[in-house]
Amino acid sequence: MLVEEIMKKEVISLHPNATIAEAHQILQNHPIRHIPIVNADNEIVGIVSDRDVRDASPSILSKQANHSELEHSIDTIMTTPVITIHPLDFVEEVASIFYDQEIACLPVVQKNKLVGIVTEKDMLYTLIQLTGTHVQSSQIEVKVPNKAGILPEVAAIFGNRKINIASVLVYPYKNDKTYKILVFRIQTMNPLPIKEDIEQAGFEVLWPNMGMTP
Repeated sequence: MLVEEIMKKEVISLHPNATIAEAHQILQNHPIRHIPIVNADNEIVGIVSDRDVRDASPSILSKQANHSELEHSIDTIMTTPVITIHPLDFVEEVASIFYDQEIACLPVVQKNKLVGIVTEKDMLYTLIQLTGTHVQSSQIEVKVPNKAGILPEVAAIFGNRKINIASVLVYPYKNDKTYKILVFRIQTMNPLPIKEDIEQAGFEVLWPNMGMTP
């Protein structure tokens, strides 16, 4: 899946000379947490979060608050340089950027122009879709040898029962590189018959496990 399929294309942005008060008003009026800062050519030069604006705003509890601080330009509190992504980047690879950099949003840039934005909430929703957990289904985890051709071999067992596979994930098996785990999300509420078929084919089913409480 590509970034262009999940990014928000209507992005609220500000110029560097906009005030902190303007950013504060935007954050109050719209369900967003980040505002990209762009120049006259729509090139991204910084980004401001709701936390940045909050930290720069006078406390409502202080009687000595200096509200003139809100008239400072937004470039005084923006973060720069900005980590950006491209519309044709893969979502799976972008997920690692969110994790490694510990950030909450990524502006999308094409030909040096801001064209969209992806937030951590967008990523989480996309991963839910990719794993198939948003549809009514059951999960089966199968321990298999780590060798070429094993995935279609196991998937054929589902095909024999005409069971639709909503998603497939592959995990390493602990620290043993000779095995891996195939996680199938299948569109049936009774996985026990297919579980028996998989076991009869000589594979170990880790879940569902009748000896464990879900």
